[in-house]
Formats: sequence, C-alpha cells, structure tokens
Amino acid sequence: MSVLMNFAMFPTDKGASVSPYVAKIIELIGGLGYEFRLTAMGTIVETPTLQQALDVVDKAYKLLEPDCERVYVSINLDIRKSDLGRIDGKVKSVTEKLKK
Repeated sequence: MSVLMNFAMFPTDKGASVSPYVAKIIELIGGLGYEFRLTAMGTIVETPTLQQALDVVDKAYKLLEPDCERVYVSINLDIRKSDLGRIDGKVKSVTEKLKK
C-alpha cells in the first residue's frame, strides 16, 4: 500500500513567522525514515499504511502542543493499493507527458 499525505501544521498563536515550528516538524519526519517533500504550502509524506500517516500527524501535533495554544492542520490523503514510490512517480508521469 502507498499512502500519500499532504499536510500543513503550524501554530496560529506565534505571530507571522512559524518557520521554526515547521522546521521542528520536518526534523521529526526526517527522523521517522519516510520519504517526504517540503513545499511552500505543506509537506508531502509517503507511508506504507494509513495508520502510519496518521501517526505522523499525531507526533507532529504532540511536538507543538506543549508550546502552542492553537494549532492549524490541513490534511489530504491519497490511499492506493500499490507499491511505495508514488511521491516521485506522480510528478514523473506528468513531466513525461509535458515532453510529448
């Protein structure tokens, strides 16, 4: 199975720049060993199961929770019964079609 999750999580009570909090989440994800891509609007993570994707969200929240009164989270999931590797494969598929 491949679960692609695009999510954004940040505190809403820390002012205009939340990059230090996002950086903490990215460090957490990197330590979990999943493929991920940081984008300007969120982070894409690929996991083998839905539960693992949800665990990433839970761990990220628990990382922010002690210092934050309010946390915003947006999540999109694409769950497919296929092998891992879609985090790059989906972009490659479109890029190849653009070359035609």
